[in-house]
Amino acid sequence: MLVKKAYKFRIYPSKEQETLIAKTIGCSRFVFNRFLGQWNDTYQETGKGLTYSSCSSQLTQLKKEFVWLKEVDSIALQSSLKNLADSYTRFFKKQNKAPRFKSKKNQVQSYTTKETNHNIAIVNSKIKLPKLGLVRLAKSREVEGRILNATVRRNPSGKFFVSILVETDVQPLKKTDSSIGIDLGITDFAVFSDGHKMDNHTFTAKMEKKLRREQRKLSRRALQAKNKGIHLFDAQNYQKQKRKVARLHERVRNQRDDFLNKLSTDIIKNHDMICLEDLNTKGMLRNHKLAKSISDVSWSAFVSKLEYKAKWYGKTIVKISRWFPSSQICSECGHQEGKKSLEIRDWTCSICHKHHDRDINASQNILAEGVRTFHMA
Repeated sequence: MLVKKAYKFRIYPSKEQETLIAKTIGCSRFVFNRFLGQWNDTYQETGKGLTYSSCSSQLTQLKKEFVWLKEVDSIALQSSLKNLADSYTRFFKKQNKAPRFKSKKNQVQSYTTKETNHNIAIVNSKIKLPKLGLVRLAKSREVEGRILNATVRRNPSGKFFVSILVETDVQPLKKTDSSIGIDLGITDFAVFSDGHKMDNHTFTAKMEKKLRREQRKLSRRALQAKNKGIHLFDAQNYQKQKRKVARLHERVRNQRDDFLNKLSTDIIKNHDMICLEDLNTKGMLRNHKLAKSISDVSWSAFVSKLEYKAKWYGKTIVKISRWFPSSQICSECGHQEGKKSLEIRDWTCSICHKHHDRDINASQNILAEGVRTFHMA
């Protein structure tokens, strides 16, 4: 099966390449904002928006008016227009909110360029990119498949990355004749129906003390700059501390992504059917007592990884209703005991007298309900 797959690598551009990347990001943002303004004005006047084709033809004239647009990759400017058109298409389909103007204050700055005539290629330990030429690359694995596009990003930490989107052939994994139910939690990240539990590593909580200390420093330096009448963009001490805080957040994010990727891949390799609860994560985040913990465990990202990997490798994901009382039912005899407070971590069935670990019992009920739902579909 042909799938689209992204490879992310860190790149180490030279000073000249860094300058050109900054110019390309700025020009792409300028083009996006310029045509977004025109699009909004046209929509207010006529009730209809513009089209990608009409904007693309105006871009040629715009380059004559602003000659510095010619210094950067022209495909990146076209991609910026395409992103704007796609955003409006999704907006009119009520799939997302209306596109907003881009700001240079956004934490992540990026631009996308498409592959044409082998203008994007991996050459040993470097990557060839339009206008930039060869850029040093931290190549951690081989890129397999036909390159479609590349997105160059500058993170708040000051590091540069490239994401290469390829089209590649993925073969289904061998069948294991195994099904598993998973109960996602906070104390334990995942509890499996076979009885084992996966620890919640609480990456943010472990870094919290250091993050608080560095963020207090950042606040003090912002106040010092304000008292001296220096704009934060020009306050070198503030910007240096801001990058330091960003690097800590980036480390936490990388640790979490690595954990989620390894766990989801292991589950997909070893099971043909994975049964989960259809959790309302957005609703649960409204609980201010648990919001920080729920955000740290990243259930949504984990489920998303399971879903696309299952699609790639021929496995099945079954989501059961979030209203299914998995914690209330005895997995041995099926008797429903009723609601139990979160403090109760184990209980004994009043009918069959089976003693249950609350979370393992819930995961076993999720598996049984998932299998039942799948066969009924």
